[in-house]
Amino acid sequence: MPEQKDFIVAIELGSSKMTGIAGQKRPDGSISVLALVREDSSSFIRKGVVYNIDKTAQCLTNVIKKLETQLQTRITQVFVGVGGQSIRSVKNTIVKDLPADTIITQDMVVELMDENRGLDYPDQKILDVAEQEYRVDTQLQMDPVGIRANRLEGNFLNILERKSFFQNLNRCFETANIRVAEMYLAPLALANVVLTEAEKRSGCALVDIGADTTTVSVFSKNVLRHLAVIPLGSNNVTKDIASLQMEESDAEQMKLRYASAYTDNNEIDPDQKYSIDQDRQVESRRFIEIVEARVEEIIENVRYQIPDEYYDKLLGGIILTGGGSNMKNIEKAFVKYTHIEKVRVAKFVTVSINSSHEQIKSKNAMFNTVLGLLIKGDLNCAGIYLDPNGNLFEEHEQVQQPAQERKPRQLHEIETGTIRTAQEEEKAAEEARRKKEEEERLRREEEEREAEEERRRKKENSWFNKFKKNLTKFGKDIVSEE
Repeated sequence: MPEQKDFIVAIELGSSKMTGIAGQKRPDGSISVLALVREDSSSFIRKGVVYNIDKTAQCLTNVIKKLETQLQTRITQVFVGVGGQSIRSVKNTIVKDLPADTIITQDMVVELMDENRGLDYPDQKILDVAEQEYRVDTQLQMDPVGIRANRLEGNFLNILERKSFFQNLNRCFETANIRVAEMYLAPLALANVVLTEAEKRSGCALVDIGADTTTVSVFSKNVLRHLAVIPLGSNNVTKDIASLQMEESDAEQMKLRYASAYTDNNEIDPDQKYSIDQDRQVESRRFIEIVEARVEEIIENVRYQIPDEYYDKLLGGIILTGGGSNMKNIEKAFVKYTHIEKVRVAKFVTVSINSSHEQIKSKNAMFNTVLGLLIKGDLNCAGIYLDPNGNLFEEHEQVQQPAQERKPRQLHEIETGTIRTAQEEEKAAEEARRKKEEEERLRREEEEREAEEERRRKKENSWFNKFKKNLTKFGKDIVSEE
């Protein structure tokens, strides 16, 4: 019997393609890609969000089966990236007044975090929380534990998504009967593998230009400060080109062949024309204007999403990635419209990747997110061996290895970028319910004590008690006189 394999599987649900990848981590920190599958998803995933559960589940099933065929091994679980148009960040502050000269403990910090997690946003779910900093009296601190203070203020960045979108995503994997090992916030998994520590520390904006969406992640002092998803992407350029009366597939080819995000006026040949088909052509100037108008709109939206307090402090500049970053002169366009001089394109991840797949070896920025998910995954996803000759008897003889599970974690131990599992959600709800019941029990006991005290006071002050006391006192006085 072949020896048990050890590999990680990650799934990215993109607007144009669903990508499944399996890889093995090497002792030197590199990743060997063992299998890669891409399926068209444009008919059931729009702007990074699932719109047809059954079709998405079927596509997931197809991806897993094809991966298993390449791996000759069953897949027991997968790591999944969560992104899409409804994801956004909202700041929140929780304040706690403390007794004089209190030394802040980890429990106090966790209590602030739990209170922030317990916030209710209508129709929105808190996917993740990025701690910003803590204000201890008047001083800002990244870690307040051990400091003496009278007041503790926690500043948090809550990452939200529409509840229905998140439920649909989970339902797809349930329908396909695919176990999810962990869900990661896709923009953060991407940032971890394309940004340098210096860029995140000094301040930068990561711009992931996808097919239907553009995701903007702003970092400063190694902390995520803002996250937004713009419902515009490279497909919008394709659709604008298609307005020249052609099929979108032809428009896509014209975009790949001729499109430039920025063209100097002096370089435009007024007599040059681009072929649409055998019978039709379009003037290069008109084509350039169509492309640049949409690119400018996307960049202006990116600029609007960078908070003013960080805009002038992006010493790390703007880092572009995603399929849309392959457009010619995209850096020049961003410099022109954002007035930020430092712009680079992250064509590939910072981790060493070994792969025989030409799509990955081309390093065209289109696989950065799924590679980020693969690199972040930390549980074995391999099951039993599959006989390529179809020997079902041998396969059934083997005992399926149970999916490797993570040890239970406290909620505050889940790192930023990781979305709580269903079990952890249930645990959080149970803890909140238990805490509420305990508070309610203590409140009732306090009310009963106060009521009992009130009854005792009323009894002592009643007419009969006063008469009894006076009578007793009168009797004592008579006895003492005698």
